[in-house]
Amino acid sequence: MPFAKFVFQPGINKEGTNYSNEGGWFDADKVRFRKGRPERIGGWEKNSSSSFLGTCRKIHNYSDVQSNNFTVLGTHLKLYVYQGGAVNDITPLRLTTSAGDATFSATNGSSTITVTENGHGAKKNDFVTFSGSASLGGNVIAAVLNQEYQIDTIVNDNSFTIEAKDTSGATVTANSSDSGNGGSSVVAAYQLNVGIDVYVPSTGWGVNGWGAGGWGSTAAIDYLNQLRLWSIDNFGDDTIACPRGGPLYYWDESSGVSTRAVLASSLAGASDVPTSNLQIMMSDVDRHVISFGCNPIGSSTIDPMLVRFSTSESAVDWTPSATNSAGGVQLSTGSRIIGALQTRQEILIWTDVGLVSMRFVGAPFIFSFNEVATGMSSISPNAMTSVGGAVYFMDNGGFYIYTGAVQKLPCTVLDHIFDDFNFTQSYKVFAAAIPTHNEVMWFYPSSTSTEIDRYVIYNYLEKSWSIGTTTDGFTRTAWNPAYILNNPLAAGKLDTTQNNYLYNHEVGHSADGLDFTAFIESSDFDLDPDGERFMFISKLIPDLQYRGSSDTGNTVSMTIKGRNFPLESLSTLETVSVTPNSTFTNTRARARQSAIRVENTGNNFGWRLGDIRLELRQDGKR
Repeated sequence: MPFAKFVFQPGINKEGTNYSNEGGWFDADKVRFRKGRPERIGGWEKNSSSSFLGTCRKIHNYSDVQSNNFTVLGTHLKLYVYQGGAVNDITPLRLTTSAGDATFSATNGSSTITVTENGHGAKKNDFVTFSGSASLGGNVIAAVLNQEYQIDTIVNDNSFTIEAKDTSGATVTANSSDSGNGGSSVVAAYQLNVGIDVYVPSTGWGVNGWGAGGWGSTAAIDYLNQLRLWSIDNFGDDTIACPRGGPLYYWDESSGVSTRAVLASSLAGASDVPTSNLQIMMSDVDRHVISFGCNPIGSSTIDPMLVRFSTSESAVDWTPSATNSAGGVQLSTGSRIIGALQTRQEILIWTDVGLVSMRFVGAPFIFSFNEVATGMSSISPNAMTSVGGAVYFMDNGGFYIYTGAVQKLPCTVLDHIFDDFNFTQSYKVFAAAIPTHNEVMWFYPSSTSTEIDRYVIYNYLEKSWSIGTTTDGFTRTAWNPAYILNNPLAAGKLDTTQNNYLYNHEVGHSADGLDFTAFIESSDFDLDPDGERFMFISKLIPDLQYRGSSDTGNTVSMTIKGRNFPLESLSTLETVSVTPNSTFTNTRARARQSAIRVENTGNNFGWRLGDIRLELRQDGKR
């Protein structure tokens, strides 16, 4: 009986039917293609044992002149800087009240504390830190009050509630002696209002969660703040950061990680700093801070097509004059800037209708602006990345490459992605570069999910595609490539808690020490050359390369599936376990057309698939 070698085309192809893609791969999860062969993706592990609060949508990593490494991340709740494995809260303060402006009241037998503060301006889930408080007289002592709290409910414009806790986080219940108000020395420091974690496509009453505002009030939600997205960059050793639609903040590295970011407009020499920005960045060569979509000078209303830039070497001087290089240009085509990306030779700006190139040209114009493409855009402010000498981005119906001109990428999984896509949550999409594997990944939400739960991989050298899900703890919401760090760094999101972590990727073969499942499945192929006869599969010879461990206990399952007609359901005919010492396996499988599935669940090894050989014999026409 002859052996038949089955060699499949690289990449996942779901653009046609399963049967029409004979000779190719049809489905996969946590598998990439390298040199034309499918292999299990690398593992991941926590970057630090320190967690952060909220969903992170932006990571920026840089080193200062002393080679100290800083990782700044923005979540919908906080702004953080990681340094030396520790997480530090640098969230800006919105308001610090005068002593005695805030008072407390407690109820016997309840842990709920009502805080009275006229015109507090807080929202549900905002963070506030109290200091200078005296004991209320009973269980609610000064140490209980003098710490950071997250606001539970907004009663009205002048009061809100918190849940009393001790310094370990345990709930504290007031008793009958808790009749005080905290004294006249209470100071309340309110942090920046928290953002929204799920994109809100509409406005009006009922948009926010229960207790987020006074009954019957409208939600102050528009395209500026429908989802908390940060833009973050470094200005030399320091950090500039901006929540989308908000002001520019500045963190001084020399002041230490225990200090908070402050409004750039509050710094010495500040002049006409934009108060509302869609995105900010610093241009590397000429050292201008640039705002994309911001308020004009003399106005508090944002112009979503206005680009403004500070004078060179200053993050705070934005007033144009004959002696500096500050200025601004309003883009002419489109209604809104979606996002911008700095590349080696230019800055690319995506509007809602096209792509604009921004280049430094020097005085008197400082920057030139040229429209390079129309009829496409970016699906989100973070759906683009620069890698391998090109820029890749995703729009509402395809993928593109820019190398001086824009070209649409042929994609063999296009319908699979966009036919099952939650466009309402499209601003969560982000691009992730993995230069060591010549890959760009896009993470996106499927039609039944409000959070990222799928990804697609494009190998830009081999021009192959792969797909997958975020099961087994693979939900990622932001990514930083391995340009400064040894490995890609990504922000994870846990389903049941706000405590989330940063993860190093392409490390080992586990999901932070746990198992994860990887599989790839071929399209149907005829066992008989013309598909007329049934064939009997009597033997399978595997070809696998084990990576990371050659332990004989490592197993990969190979499943032979079959059916007789394209519209029948695939049936499992035989499943065999393959180890590093496997030679061949006898099988008993019969079908007209067949498919091969390779799969393993583990945490101690990877694998790479070669060619599969099957021993076949004709077995009749019925």
